[in-house]
Amino acid sequence: MTKKLEAIKTRLDAEVAKRNSLDELHLSRPDPIMPAREHNDEYIALLCALFGYGRADSIIKFLYSLDFSLLYSSEIEIEKALSGYYYRFQNAQDVIEIFKTLRRLQNRDALETIFYEGYKKEQSVISGLNNTITAMQEVNTYESRGYNFLVGKPIIKTKGNSAMKRWMMYLRWMVRKDNIDMGLWNKVDKKDLIMPLDTHTFNVSKKLGLLTRKTYDLEAALELTQTLKTFDKTDPIKYDFALYRIGQEKMV
Repeated sequence: MTKKLEAIKTRLDAEVAKRNSLDELHLSRPDPIMPAREHNDEYIALLCALFGYGRADSIIKFLYSLDFSLLYSSEIEIEKALSGYYYRFQNAQDVIEIFKTLRRLQNRDALETIFYEGYKKEQSVISGLNNTITAMQEVNTYESRGYNFLVGKPIIKTKGNSAMKRWMMYLRWMVRKDNIDMGLWNKVDKKDLIMPLDTHTFNVSKKLGLLTRKTYDLEAALELTQTLKTFDKTDPIKYDFALYRIGQEKMV
């Protein structure tokens, strides 16, 4: 490890220790994990993660307006209750359909079980995600621009592919366990997680010298993850929240 990387590691380790506190989660510094933590449910958490794009305050406002108990209600009740809801790219029908999809999926099995069926073959979170997204497509064939944006599609290649930030963030919540992340799953190893890379963290990581790839895609997320593994090979994604806050607070 170069002296520059050693200095960055020291800084990030300090930030991880500082940020690993529930004091980091409040309405003045909103994060979509806030409503997810309140329910402590893998399916509700996935809804929070999939809608976790845009301004943080807008995300939180929308998520707190939702009645998550509808995931365990009838589809008629879902349609009636959500007919007036929308969020950015998602119209009311898109919101209704994602609730229906997850309702049908939770009647099939636990999300961890569905994910693990793909993951266990090569201990690959990409395979686990592909299995989960495919299962979602099987229980609901609905398609639209807004709905497809929420769910994504199975990953065929890493270069030029979406970084799958919201899915990777969800896996961080489910697999890691600390004062921020919930750790509801126990079958997936945190060393296999991939960095939840958004444009914000992408730019911060380039400025810090953690990332050389110039294209914002899944390949960049994998490169950053490999760099962070030189800092902690057993838990590289522990640096995610710290990097996010460093960028958010304009500390670079």
